[in-house]
Order: sequence, then structure tokens, then C-alpha cells
Amino acid sequence: MQKKPVKRIGILTAGGDSPGLNAAIRAVGKAAIGEYGWEMIGFRDGFLGLALNRWVRFDKTRLAGILTVGGTVLGTSRDKPHRMEINGRVRDMTGAIATNYRRLGLDALVCIGGGGTQKNALRLVEKGLHIITLPKTIDNDVALTDATIGFDTALGIATEAIDRLHSTAHSHHRIVIAEIMGHRAGWLTLGAGIAGGADVILIPEIPYDVEKVAAAVRRRSRNGTNFSIVAIAEGAMSKQDAVAFAAVEARRKLAKTELEREHVKAELAALEARHDGNTLRLAKQLEQLTHLEARVTILGYVQRGGTPSVADRLLATRLGTACAGFIQEGVFGVMVAARGDGVKAVPIEEVAGKLKTVPADHQWIEAARRVGTCLGD
Repeated sequence: MQKKPVKRIGILTAGGDSPGLNAAIRAVGKAAIGEYGWEMIGFRDGFLGLALNRWVRFDKTRLAGILTVGGTVLGTSRDKPHRMEINGRVRDMTGAIATNYRRLGLDALVCIGGGGTQKNALRLVEKGLHIITLPKTIDNDVALTDATIGFDTALGIATEAIDRLHSTAHSHHRIVIAEIMGHRAGWLTLGAGIAGGADVILIPEIPYDVEKVAAAVRRRSRNGTNFSIVAIAEGAMSKQDAVAFAAVEARRKLAKTELEREHVKAELAALEARHDGNTLRLAKQLEQLTHLEARVTILGYVQRGGTPSVADRLLATRLGTACAGFIQEGVFGVMVAARGDGVKAVPIEEVAGKLKTVPADHQWIEAARRVGTCLGD
């Protein structure tokens, strides 16, 4: 338990931006200042601002009007405390961060971010700092929480995009492929695909057979429907590519010498470079196999922008105010996780390095199959 009263806390947003970050900052700040009488300062551009001592003081005026604003008023970056580029040199700044934390008289630091942020936060916990995190990512892939800040908004945006693509696909008798964010987890693509009525949904968790995808499209044509909507996650891959990646990963684990590790690293880089054009390659393959025109729409960063949804504002406010409560109780080294209608303090060490992927038996998978959606397998 904490031995002294809390007087001052810090807060930062790290990793990719997502809707709801400002709502979370506001929730922590209003509870900290209004309910507990603490001072709160925010660090600019994630862990970089903490390392370089760039901060702003929050008061009620600075917190006003940000609930509905997308992005983050603090800015963000993907800089890692232990590998940070400063003046052209990569340096370990964890020591500097710990020094600034103590010099500023912080009693706690709130880090809002995704999987990478959880790992970076754990490094600061190991330095003896009082850290508490909030889960944020449109990918919804942070472990041990039901939901992450930003996912619901992105899900709505991706679903609306698929809705709009239906009319052009139908009008021109085309295959329209929508690439949706999600390198390692398919929550966003799966949810938007189901809600938007996509005919084919391809996610990282289920490697696909392009012949089976083409067969599903041809079957629709035979039944009199000359268009198809394909929702594909950016991290989805064919069964052949999945085998290749698995083989390289197996060699990586067995590599013993520096030369072997470098060879494996080069192989992996080559595979990743090839995969960057995966969606466009799929479009060409489907054109050849179905004799229908295929068009690709890459949603990209539009999924991260804009006003946060009602659900994300509620989630951010719920987690942010609970975060202040845990600080008051002296509970540190935890992530504030969403569990049902409540929250739970989960040790960061149990979250860091873990990934929440779509289980093969998940209800969304079952629902997609039952409405006749092709998942490529």
C-alpha cells in the first residue's frame, strides 16, 4: 500500500492514436483534480516527453471540451524507453525517465496505450515507479480486457465503409475488397465484416485458401448475385504464406549464432516485404479465377480518426475514473481492464507481451459461418 498521500500524478498517451484518448485523459484528470484534489501533468508525445521533460499542467480549463475530440491533445509516439533516438543516437532512456519522474515529484504515472505501451510500462515498473495503465487500441488485441479504448469507434467506421461499398459493387458487378487494420488480430475485420454483411472475411487467425475464396464468389454468381464484398485484415495471409512464416519463426527459435540470426532476420524481412502487397495480389488472383473485376479500398488511418463513439466515451470515462480510484488506494503496477460492466486491476506483467486474438470457437466466428460467410478455410 502507498505510504504517503498522493499529491501529483502524470499521464501520457503512447503508440498509435485512437478515438477516446482525450476522453480517458479527461476522466483521469477530472477525478484526480475534482474528487481527490491532486495536481496532474501530461507528457507530450508519449514516453519521449517523459524522457525529455516536456510536460503541461492540466486544470479544469484544459480538460474542458476534449471529451468528443479525436486523437490526443498530448500527442503520441512509438518511442520506447529503452531504445529511444536522441540527437541521432539510439539510447536507453529508462534511467532519465526515472530521474524525471522523481524530480517532478510524481506519485504515479498513467500510461494509456496498446500492447507495446504495456511492455514499456512494465520496464518502468521494474525501475520502481508507480505505474498504472489503460488499454487503448483500435485492434482490440490487448490481453485480459474485454474491450480497448478506440475499438468501438473504428468498428463503426469500418462497418460504414463496407455499407457504402455495397452499392458500387452491386452497380458494377464487381468484387470489392476492403482492407481493414489489424496486423496480428482480426477483431476489427471480423466485427465490421459481420455487421456490414461482407460475403468473405479474411483474418490473421485463419489462413485462407484463395481457391476457396474464389469458389465462394463463383457460387454467388451462379445464384444470380454478380458482386461480392471481401473484408480482409491487413495481417491476413494465405495458407502458403502462413506455412512460410511459421518455418522462418521455427528457424528463428533454433538459431544459435549471430550469423544464423541475421539470415533468419533477412528471410523474415523478405516475407514481410512481400506480404505488404497481399491485398492487391489477392485482387488479381480473384480476377483470374472468377473473371470478375476486383477493386481494392484500403481504409487505412481513416479508421483511427474522428469523434469517439458513445461506447468509447463511456469506456474511457469508466476506466479513467477507476484508474484514479486505484491510485488513491495505492494500487500500482496494474492495467485497468474492462470486465463486463465493471473493471479489474490486472498486473501489467500478466498483460505485457500477450496478444488477444480471435479464438477459433468464438461466437463471432460461429455466427459468420451460420449466415454463410466464407472465412477462406
